[in-house]
Amino acid sequence: MTKISGWGNYPIIETKEASFDRAKEVINLIKSKDSFIARGNARSYGDSALYSNTISSQRYNRMLAFNEDEGIFTCEAGVLFSEILDVVVPKGWFLPVTPGTKFITVGGAIASDIHGKNHHKEGSFSQHLMQFELACADGTVKTCSREENSDLFEATCGGMGLTGVILTATFKLKAIETAYINQTQTKAKNLDEIIDLFQQHEAVTYSMAWIDCLKGGKQFGRSILITGEHATKDELSQKQAKAPLHLPEKKKLNIPFNFPSFALNEFSIKAFNALYYAKNIRRVSSSVIPYEPFFYPLDAILNWNRMYGKKGFVQYQFVLPLETSKKGLTDILERIRKKGLGSFLAVLKLFGEQEDLISFPMKGFTLALDFPIKKGLFEFLDELDKVVVSYGGRIYLTKDARMDAKVFWETYPHIDKFVDIVKKYNPQGKFTSLQSQRLLIK
Repeated sequence: MTKISGWGNYPIIETKEASFDRAKEVINLIKSKDSFIARGNARSYGDSALYSNTISSQRYNRMLAFNEDEGIFTCEAGVLFSEILDVVVPKGWFLPVTPGTKFITVGGAIASDIHGKNHHKEGSFSQHLMQFELACADGTVKTCSREENSDLFEATCGGMGLTGVILTATFKLKAIETAYINQTQTKAKNLDEIIDLFQQHEAVTYSMAWIDCLKGGKQFGRSILITGEHATKDELSQKQAKAPLHLPEKKKLNIPFNFPSFALNEFSIKAFNALYYAKNIRRVSSSVIPYEPFFYPLDAILNWNRMYGKKGFVQYQFVLPLETSKKGLTDILERIRKKGLGSFLAVLKLFGEQEDLISFPMKGFTLALDFPIKKGLFEFLDELDKVVVSYGGRIYLTKDARMDAKVFWETYPHIDKFVDIVKKYNPQGKFTSLQSQRLLIK
């Protein structure tokens, strides 16, 4: 037995883990096991890839085809985004959508239907996915796309691994001139101003904001909006222009041990927030930077999840419809401020339209917050769940480790259709996780 957890280090369980590097092995594992869940690089935060039996895709990680003229990429499900970037960026291509870490697998990206800073313009990962192969509960392998086995395609994108084991995927990349981002940072005095800034910059491809959860008064919700576009060659410095599609290597920091639990408290978070907000002396500042610190700032700190201590943490991410976002965010941030449970990593983004079967995004604002595990936290998050529901929002399954099933069934409008498809292709519950059991997805 092996101890495993998600990136939040909560919960930690024991599992019997198998792995594979050939499709035939997956079929044999499916036939030999009563129930299990597929597992990638363990970067989902909660319990969606946890179960007493797991199958790791990490060795199933070959790149199969790369059409450099059209930017079409095919690979096995265990390939990491970081490995893809190493291959495609020097050829003038980039991932169509990426989350805040490049250390996720392609299979995990599909199962979570990941989103990034460009959702308001370019949607989620599934909207750039051409097809994938799926090993099903009956031992067959089906090719799935929006035209072929479309119901299975829909239910697998964002379906958290409950329809089968993703084997290979083909998706479209986006063309770039350089490996750099033309970035602009704009300070916002309060929540009203940051919401207005997002809408003023809706035409920009990439946008997100760091937000101070603990500041009250006239500076309630003060933030820094970070926007960006892929830089052109003309925008590079003389030094950058020498190798526009290649980045200099940088050393990574490492967190070698769990921080003590007392290190993260209301006072340390307030101090950090004050320093972070003050670091930008000007209200607006622009620079051309490598893509890595723009998209993946935390990837430069290995094992950064240890900062939250031995007990771990949960990331709480919700989305609210555009029409209720300002009121709902005000309500939720005020509750967090009064409770003194601020988050170092509070990230606000604007989503565009998306009405897929089980995917998380909807047109509106999404906020992601990290909370270290401590007494009273789960009761407080239950309170926030009720607020999210009251404003017509929902919670992201990839980050979830504790949501009540009633909240889930109330907030995902197409859940009945999703469960019907899961039952059709997974009638005996062959693909099962702690999350699916908790949320009564049977």
